[in-house]
Amino acid sequence: MNDFARRRRQLLRMMGENAIAIIPSAPEKIRSRDTHFPFRQDSDFWYLTGFPEPEAVAVLVPGRKAAEYILFCREKDAEKETWHGRRAGQEGAIEIHGADDAFPIDDIDDILPGLMENRTRVYYTMGAHPEFDSRVIGWVKRLREQLRSDAGTPHEFVSLDPFLHDLRLYKSAGELKLMRRAAQISAAAHERAMRATRPGMMEWEIEAELLHEFRRHGGHPAYSSIVGGGANACILHYVDNDAELAAGDLLLVDAGCEYRNYASDISRTWPVNGKFTPEQRALYEIVLEAQLEAIDKVRAGEHWNAPHEAAVKVITRGLVKLGILEGRLPQLIRDGAYRRFYMHKTGHWLGLDVHDVGDYKVGEEWRVLEPGMVMTVEPGIYIAAGMKGVDAKWWNTGIRIEDDVAVTRGAPEVLTAECVKDPGEIEKLMAG
Repeated sequence: MNDFARRRRQLLRMMGENAIAIIPSAPEKIRSRDTHFPFRQDSDFWYLTGFPEPEAVAVLVPGRKAAEYILFCREKDAEKETWHGRRAGQEGAIEIHGADDAFPIDDIDDILPGLMENRTRVYYTMGAHPEFDSRVIGWVKRLREQLRSDAGTPHEFVSLDPFLHDLRLYKSAGELKLMRRAAQISAAAHERAMRATRPGMMEWEIEAELLHEFRRHGGHPAYSSIVGGGANACILHYVDNDAELAAGDLLLVDAGCEYRNYASDISRTWPVNGKFTPEQRALYEIVLEAQLEAIDKVRAGEHWNAPHEAAVKVITRGLVKLGILEGRLPQLIRDGAYRRFYMHKTGHWLGLDVHDVGDYKVGEEWRVLEPGMVMTVEPGIYIAAGMKGVDAKWWNTGIRIEDDVAVTRGAPEVLTAECVKDPGEIEKLMAG
């Protein structure tokens, strides 16, 4: 049984009898007039089906003898496939993608209401695809009109998110293998970008180096790459990537590839001219120490926020040592004094989405880390020009170091460990 079939079986068991689950694919999105954005499958739909096409709907019906997993999808069409690419069709949906049965997507209005009959609960996530929401409601309404009674028709809608997203939080061996590959490609891309960087280049040229490495290994950008030199490194979600790189500045790059739908997420910071100034290196070493301390907390039995707490302690202590903050360490942490310079959390879940699904708290308590979970660890320090009370020698410095880390039964596994981050090793790599 492959991963997709295993996940469907898990979800079918969780749903129980007298239920039906409806999971639509992602819609295609228009970029401009008659051109579309590259299609990317909905993560929940992919997690259960592995089916890569738009205009598809997966239906799970526990206990249905004829077929528990039905896939509605586009029919084979030689003319359309000549223009737009191959389709699996109903035969491929069954033979290649493991559906028990398959029907043309154009027939869904005629077939799906009948599948709902005598099912009391509909597992469906409202709001994710608003246009499809109205169709689901319409099918229930039509079924009630046909039966002239609420008996034998669904009377409860249940969100799929709590079920699917808890499953997605724990990565299988197959998923971890794909995430390791995504991490390897991203690590190579960052090192390629480091070797290419020279003063006078444009930020977009560095972005092109990243993209080249992603694509040559079968990956795509998992998100819009951040390539920020100097002052731009202090903008957390900077994506313009259109400024010239200047000698004496740092370059912050936050970029990761997606490989077979699984994301990686790496941040590295390096000197444009290949050599850290004393001030840059002092701040960099604080962030690196904070990251190493945080990574050590990514262990089974620790809680979700433990890495952040470790990073905050190191960063606050380091800023005090450099004279950027003044006061007693415990009080500064309680007051959140570090937030002027470190305003985000230390990580997020990672998987099919860059900011992957899964609750960070269970009730009022931070979630306890367990084997199979994967998260990023990304502390940083950002000192923009003109910050009051901060010596100008620290201005326009943005530093973030980010790795992807899997929780195991023992020590943390750093999936992105192949990418250099020691300042001496970065300088050596850039010197070539």
